[in-house]
Amino acid sequence: MAYASERERLAVPATEAARHLLGAVLTHDVDGERVSVRITEVEAYMGDVDPGSHAFRGQTARNATMFGPAGHLYVYLTYGMHYCANVVCGTEGFATGLLLRAGEVVEGAEAAALRRGNPRTHLDLARGPARLAQALGIARPLDGADVFADPLRLTLPDEPVPDELVSTGPRVGVSGPGGTDEYPWRYWLTGDPTVSKYRPAVPRRRPAAAAPAGNPQNA
Repeated sequence: MAYASERERLAVPATEAARHLLGAVLTHDVDGERVSVRITEVEAYMGDVDPGSHAFRGQTARNATMFGPAGHLYVYLTYGMHYCANVVCGTEGFATGLLLRAGEVVEGAEAAALRRGNPRTHLDLARGPARLAQALGIARPLDGADVFADPLRLTLPDEPVPDELVSTGPRVGVSGPGGTDEYPWRYWLTGDPTVSKYRPAVPRRRPAAAAPAGNPQNA
């Protein structure tokens, strides 16, 4: 299928865009210091039909970027400590996106290692969403940034990854409204060593008016 632009390849629901983003390379240039990560694992979040999504209850100041056009970063702070990054997908106003869960640093490994506190192995540089964002130097000021414009550059693979090379399963640490992992919206490159380790959700006790069970959009 021919696409008018790379952005158009992301302007579909996140569950469809996942195969376009896997294998893509995201580069961030900070004062001439470039770090590039090949994306090996993502999670889809589907807006108001998805209790795990930050957009489930509607638009807020925090999640406004998710309701914008495809191809922008939605960056948020999790547990008051770490940043996570999502690529907005779909149609403007519908708030679907892909959390960047894991990747392989393919450029700027030394800079990435310094940001990450020199982990024991290269595989751990960007294995996990907070680690990936830290390796790339992504923080809240990049919320809303265009991934196809400086200081970022997202390069998609020529063709989406074939289905036979992609594995799917429950999202990490996110449970459905019944407390079960009923959304198989995690996608990863089969057998890639940088993919994060799966851990099931642990339901939390919350007041009835609080957020839905689980860890919405990984907090």
